[in-house]
Amino acid sequence: MKKFNIRKVLDGLTASSSGTASPQPGTNQNDVIQETLQSEHFQLCKTVRHGFPYQPSSMAFDPVQKILAIGTQSGAVRLFGRAGVECYCQHDSGAAVIQLQFLVNEGALVSALADDSVHLWNLRQKQPAILHTLKFNRERITFCHLPFQSKWLYIGTEKGNIHIVNVESFTLSGYVIMWNKAIELSSKSHPGPVVHISDNPMDEGKILIGFECGTVVLWDLKCKKADYRYNHDEAIHSVAWHHEGKQFTCSHSDGTLTTWNVRVPAKPTITITPHGKQPKDGKKPEPCKPILKVEYKTTRAGDAFVVMSGGLSYDTGCRRSCLTVMHGKSTAVLEMDYPIVDFLTLCETPYPNDFQEPYAVVVLLEKDLVVIDLEQIGYPIFENPYPLSIHESPVTCVEYFADCPPELIPALYSVGSRQKRQGYSKKEWPISGGNWGQGTLSYPEIIVTGHADGSIKFWDASAIMLQVLYKLKTAKVFEKALKGGKEEKPSTEIVDEDPFAIQTLSWCPESRMLCVAGVSAHVIIYRFSKQEMTTEVVQLLEVRMQGELNDVDSPDPAGDHPPTPSTPVPPSSSSPTQDGEPPEAQPFTSDDRPRDNVPGLKVWSAPLKQSPGYQVELVIQLVWVSGEPPQQITSLAVSSSDGLVVFGNSSGLAVVDYLQKSLLLNMSTSELYSPSDPYQRQPQSPRKTRQPSGALSDNSDGNNISEEKSSKSPTSAAFQYQGVLNELMSTEVFLLPGSTTPTNSDDEHKQKRFIEMVKSKSRRFSKTVANDFAKMSKKISSPTEQKTGLDAKDSLFSRSRSSSVTSIERESREAISSFHFSESFPRKTDSSPSPSLWLGTTQGTVLVLSLSLPPTGDQRLQQPVGVSSCGTLVRLKGGILTMAFLDSLGAVLPPSYEPWSEPNAPDEEKTRRRRPASPPPTQEGQDRQYAVVCSEKQAKVVGLPSQSCFFKHNITESSFVLRADVVQMAAGLCLACFCANGHIMTLSLPSLRPLLDVNYLPLTDMRIARTFCFSNLGQAMYLTSPTEIQRITYSQETCDNLQEMMGELFTPLETPEAPNRGFFKGLFGGGAQSLDREDLFGETAAGKASRSLAQHIPGPQGMEGMKGAASGVVGDLARARIALDERGQKLGELEDRTAAMMASADSFSKHAHDMMLKYKDKKWYQL
Repeated sequence: MKKFNIRKVLDGLTASSSGTASPQPGTNQNDVIQETLQSEHFQLCKTVRHGFPYQPSSMAFDPVQKILAIGTQSGAVRLFGRAGVECYCQHDSGAAVIQLQFLVNEGALVSALADDSVHLWNLRQKQPAILHTLKFNRERITFCHLPFQSKWLYIGTEKGNIHIVNVESFTLSGYVIMWNKAIELSSKSHPGPVVHISDNPMDEGKILIGFECGTVVLWDLKCKKADYRYNHDEAIHSVAWHHEGKQFTCSHSDGTLTTWNVRVPAKPTITITPHGKQPKDGKKPEPCKPILKVEYKTTRAGDAFVVMSGGLSYDTGCRRSCLTVMHGKSTAVLEMDYPIVDFLTLCETPYPNDFQEPYAVVVLLEKDLVVIDLEQIGYPIFENPYPLSIHESPVTCVEYFADCPPELIPALYSVGSRQKRQGYSKKEWPISGGNWGQGTLSYPEIIVTGHADGSIKFWDASAIMLQVLYKLKTAKVFEKALKGGKEEKPSTEIVDEDPFAIQTLSWCPESRMLCVAGVSAHVIIYRFSKQEMTTEVVQLLEVRMQGELNDVDSPDPAGDHPPTPSTPVPPSSSSPTQDGEPPEAQPFTSDDRPRDNVPGLKVWSAPLKQSPGYQVELVIQLVWVSGEPPQQITSLAVSSSDGLVVFGNSSGLAVVDYLQKSLLLNMSTSELYSPSDPYQRQPQSPRKTRQPSGALSDNSDGNNISEEKSSKSPTSAAFQYQGVLNELMSTEVFLLPGSTTPTNSDDEHKQKRFIEMVKSKSRRFSKTVANDFAKMSKKISSPTEQKTGLDAKDSLFSRSRSSSVTSIERESREAISSFHFSESFPRKTDSSPSPSLWLGTTQGTVLVLSLSLPPTGDQRLQQPVGVSSCGTLVRLKGGILTMAFLDSLGAVLPPSYEPWSEPNAPDEEKTRRRRPASPPPTQEGQDRQYAVVCSEKQAKVVGLPSQSCFFKHNITESSFVLRADVVQMAAGLCLACFCANGHIMTLSLPSLRPLLDVNYLPLTDMRIARTFCFSNLGQAMYLTSPTEIQRITYSQETCDNLQEMMGELFTPLETPEAPNRGFFKGLFGGGAQSLDREDLFGETAAGKASRSLAQHIPGPQGMEGMKGAASGVVGDLARARIALDERGQKLGELEDRTAAMMASADSFSKHAHDMMLKYKDKKWYQL
């Protein structure tokens, strides 16, 4: 056989070499497989980010382009246009974005950061880039203002000064407004930071400066002096002009609004407290909460709109943030679900000196974006077209399916469209800028997210967009406890919070079968139906699982023990609960006896109305065993062709026939090994101590994603992972990073046990490893430990209340980490493929179960299914992550499935069809299949039925694999791996040659470990924050087409005409007064600014970024426009040179003529 030499690829980071095992003598079938994938087929890049911007801090809107920009506390900028037009940008410094300003209709954006830097973004290309940066050295930026159609940016500072920046060259002007010149000379105190700057709508030569102390100054730019000063006792938060430029309104810290006449600085003309109680004796109303922002917008036909945030009374019963809209005599208080970060009023005109005509208010909340319609009665909200509801309930698991059946997305959309809420505004979404991409590389993609409240959402992710299709609420299957007439979440005593949270799921897109596992040790099987139905009794199957050999009980009350693994199990070993009655012991009452045969949740006992979509087929619940709660489910798989569901945990595994509603197999992991198996585990001693009430398993194989109510991110960690990884590399260090020195021997023992657990498990990092680390870190860390780098509100996992389990017991317990149904060869002696179930364990063993299925039709529903153990196939280092099967030509063998048919159709239309396996013809004596097995450390390819190892590759020595999948690329198959050290790798199949190795993302967050997943055609994704999904691609083809697929942010549009001044205003000098700012702020008039004040940093692209605008209509126009400008400039220069030469020639001719006349009549001796 041909040996493959492993070479370093791309960044040369693969440190290990791949060993190839020799096949059996006389077999050369490996030479037949031609591998088509090469390194040039792979390239890694980010594609798009979906979801709500995490921790937003600022917002801006372009009223002509109709583009919305949102800045965040981590330095990100998200740009939104029409549905499907989104863009993500990131400042390198990572400092918070404190303010954003559009250059209206210019395709540019100015961002001011908390590190006192100002940046100019070019939005005329598909991926915006920074053109200029100005970094202030001596002053802190507090406020920025860019007047409409102006190139001069006003920047207010913490010292109270105002500097002016030319946004074209990003250079400082020498014109500076100093705070001591702005305030009265008699004032003895500093006015505080600048909190507001704006120019008079009717006179660009006058700007209004608001200081935090309550002083407002009207500054004359030409005369360089203050015209008027307006003093108030209360601090100012914001200022809003009236469009005619004669009045302005200020919001204050005591909940008051003051309206000032420009020419009457002595006192405000109007002072109101919108939400204050007016006392009868004429005294001042009681102070209220600060009004953080106010906007005053006028209309031609009626009263003005006053929109403000905050200002509620301190004793009000409303604890939520509110937006107040005052229009005429009516005042509407709109409650928000989250605190308000900022809001903007959208108006018909961009000109500040015209009637504004407001039509909507965009409200940016901490975790939502709301747009309110001001033109309809009751102020309804617009239906948000963006996928911003990913975090509606915290995400607990994610799966990604690319290249799905084409009819699946329309089917999900049809049932999901009936779930839409009513009462939205009937108008179109007002943020409608940009254009969609023109890419042709599109195929059906679906993302499935499981949430802490038990809901599951299906998202259409095709063509780098994201749109919710359908939402399934699994909690409807269970009853909710009533307390005081109100519904409460049941206390399962298995998890602290969120008993319905989704742990893991298994979905077959072809058959549309869905199987989900929850944290309360329950499994629900769903079928898809387009018809509504009512289930009289929810089918329930209770399973009793425990891992000890000497104490294995049957799930039924009769106490029948499961038969030996080699004997088929009749379906009568367990029967479903037909009437929904509670089991023997009541789960919601307490007595002195230890709990036994009690599930964690109570299934709905009344008839259940099920809407079109996913409908419950069977509920499986693990029950308490001798006072100990069931272990959480760590792995799950469903086979629609076999009608089986299998799930496993640290106690063992169970196989359920969901067609007959019966339990087929319930075994501990150690029982699966045959007596002659070299990898057989020794039986462990039964546990003598029971876990306390509401306990969770403390072993490394248990899976806990319970979370505190305050947590909105159950998939991140309470400590920095890289530090943990470094700790685990050393055997001498036993402290977690950030934790204090142990104060007693018990804490020290726990810390040592934690390190031993991870090492003994070869750093087991499968889908549930984040929970183990977070659970143990909560237990080990002191209560006063500082959560470095993480927000306190974003507490990640709740405290586990597990009992103490010895490290010896934990080491001996082996959990099931992965399953795979296949038509394969479970035994060496098999001559034809048969249904089988392949199991991977956390100790790196692959075990095989042979399935004996009755014929289809009525016999399948009546005759028992046989299950027998075939022993061990192969052993790898680390826990098994994934398995797949290839045919003799190297093509992937997908699991067999039953094509979807309507389950609620009449009986005569129901026909069970089982997709037959059709292996390609092979020569006698050759292996017909290859099993691809990947663990946390290495990958192997095993021939079947010979069970010979043909290829082996050590993926990593110093780290471990978090996620691995066999994926179908356009040019062939590969094995994709994501390691804990941040490397993304791909290996060819079946030879396991390294094709890609990129150090993409160091694992600093457990959220990434739990949510990273690969999909076909080079797609991958992960949850980059509690509210955002980041999609990436490792396909060269997708990278090449990415620019075409992305939408255009900037569209060439005409700026609306300026308002008509009118005949009399033009005749008598009324109307808006313009200002030539170039004469004031230019270098000629104002001089040069101090070089030490700010440092100019050119962007990485500069003008090259403008020239290199992305392909597309706008890009072509931009390039043509730049080329014309350059051509015109060159022609102009040529014309100037020609004119100069002509002038020079004329001058020379004139001088020559003058010389001739001067010396014409003179003799030579007179010269």
